[in-house]
Amino acid sequence: MLLDEPTAGLDPQTASGFDALIKKLNQNLGLTVVMVTHDLDSVFALCDRVAVLVDKKVIIDTLPNLLQHRHPWIQEYFHGPRARAARNAAERTVDGNG
Repeated sequence: MLLDEPTAGLDPQTASGFDALIKKLNQNLGLTVVMVTHDLDSVFALCDRVAVLVDKKVIIDTLPNLLQHRHPWIQEYFHGPRARAARNAAERTVDGNG
């Protein structure tokens, strides 16, 4: 399934429900999803691998590896306040507290 900014313009509850639906489709049907998004909540909730365009290059890796990447833009994007909030929300959901 190909998705282009699927949660753009959605309220947080609807976006979260959409993420849950995509996750369920992936788990139950083995569906591969390629998603273009700037929605960090969706990135942290759904993505196994992430592609980042930086300095005219595409870097593709797992999210944990990208979080360790030394490029300044990647560090700023994935460790800024919005990314920290998204990561914390995803961790609470996995832990069953969200």
